[in-house]
Order: sequence, then C-alpha cells, then structure tokens
Amino acid sequence: MTVLKDIPEKWFPVVLPTQKKKKTGFGGGKSRKKRTEEERKVKANDREHNEKFQYASNCIMTSKYNILTFLPVNLFEQFQEVANTYFLFLLILQLIPQISSLSWFTTIVPLALVLSITAVKDATDDYFRHKSDNQVNNRQSQVLIRGSLQNEKWMNVRVGDIIKLENNQFVAADLLLLSSTEPHGLCYIETAELDGETNMKVRQSVSVTAELGDPNNLASFDGEVVCEPPNNKLDRFCGTLYWLDRKYPLTNQNMLLRGCVLRNTEACYGLVIFAGLHVHACIWV
Repeated sequence: MTVLKDIPEKWFPVVLPTQKKKKTGFGGGKSRKKRTEEERKVKANDREHNEKFQYASNCIMTSKYNILTFLPVNLFEQFQEVANTYFLFLLILQLIPQISSLSWFTTIVPLALVLSITAVKDATDDYFRHKSDNQVNNRQSQVLIRGSLQNEKWMNVRVGDIIKLENNQFVAADLLLLSSTEPHGLCYIETAELDGETNMKVRQSVSVTAELGDPNNLASFDGEVVCEPPNNKLDRFCGTLYWLDRKYPLTNQNMLLRGCVLRNTEACYGLVIFAGLHVHACIWV
C-alpha cells in the first residue's frame, strides 16, 4: 500500500526542546533516546503488527526518583545550584588547616540543613507524583479484545486497540473516533484540561465507520491509519484511513485527545493512534 508523496511534506516533525531546563509534566525529567519517526502506521485490532514499530506504551511516569536513585540524583541536582557548590567548595577549604583557621562545623551545619530541607520537599513532591501516576495508570478502560469488551488498565492499552468510552469518561489515549451512539457519528467532548475551554466541542467519525457501532462489527475492522508523527499541535491532525481498498482523509475533527472528557454522549468507540509519552497532551507540556 503506497502513500501519496506530497503528504509527508505537510507534516511537521516533533521539535525536541534544546534548553537545559528540566522537563516537568508527563516526561518526568528523564532523558530518553528517541528515534525519528517520519510517519505513523497503525493497523486496527492487530497488536502484533503494531508492536513491530515499538510505539510507546500508555503508561505515564511523571515522577523523577525511586528509592535507589533519590539520594544520588537529588544531591546531584542540588549541587547544580551555584550557592550550594560555593559552600561545598568553602567546606573543603576549611578542612585544610593551612588555609583556614575557621572550623568546618560552621559551614557544614547550614549546608546540611539546606540540603536536607530541600530533599524532604523534593521527596514529598515526588511521592505525590508517584501517587498520581498510579491513579491514572490504573484507571479502567473497556478494550475490544478478540471480539469482546474487556476491562483493561490504562497502562495496558496499546496503539491499535479499539476502546469504548462512556459518558463523562476521560479519554485514555489519542483516539480516532470510529463510531458513536449519536446520529451521524457525532460526539461531544470537553477539553478544559487541555486548553482551559469549558465549552463543548463536536467531533465526528469518518462516515464509512460511523455505522460500526456494534463490537462484533468493530472486531472485524482491519483498517490502517497512516498519519503524521507525534507532535504538539492540539488543533491540527493530518492522516489517511485505508480500508476496503479505499482511502479516507482524516482531520482534527475526527480525533479525541487524551485528557478530554466525553459529554452528552452515551458511548463511542475509538482507535488508539498515540499513547503514553506520544500523546499530544504529553508533548504539549
């Protein structure tokens, strides 16, 4: 199956930050070696096929430390501060009697006190990050597996899975809307957690999949989506759905982004396109 040559030119690659600031948000400040992704290919209901591309899992980690890494990493980060480095250097000089007549005790006590208070604060903040991560990763979602809906934790959702969303539920990943209980494949979402807007927004499925509202029909759906790589554009999406020897253009109006809430819609089904660290909300922060 081929893709039009001019399509990739319209897609914008992910721009990685070059600043030395620590990345907070979903990335959790951990550096990762990322491979360049020119385009994304997702086949519905085929985990084995999608796993070949090594797409990110839907597990989110915003915490920075664990029990083993907390002390060395936290001390390393604290001594990046000029003031702490200065007092450490001063302490070393005071340990040499030929250089300083002052006692090292006068420097080590305030330095240790500052480091301890900062470490306790960082540990408390990271504890709540771990707690929040566990709550989010262990949320339940209905995933279509082998023709039946099964409850799965968010962290176990994979690219290419078909998910059922019910009214007032959070969207577990970036989804391509396939069908809805509303006429013409419409659904209503709230995007307050993404852009701060509380007014409802309308999304619509592709017409060819709008009638696939039954799990039995969706279980046989084997369409393939070819789209742009992960990026931070919340208001733009470019892709193509290939199914039954035909192709259908996809836009942002067909997408449900992670962090949105389904409103005034009994239920809808969506195909996972981006998950985990590749969702738009993650790259946005």
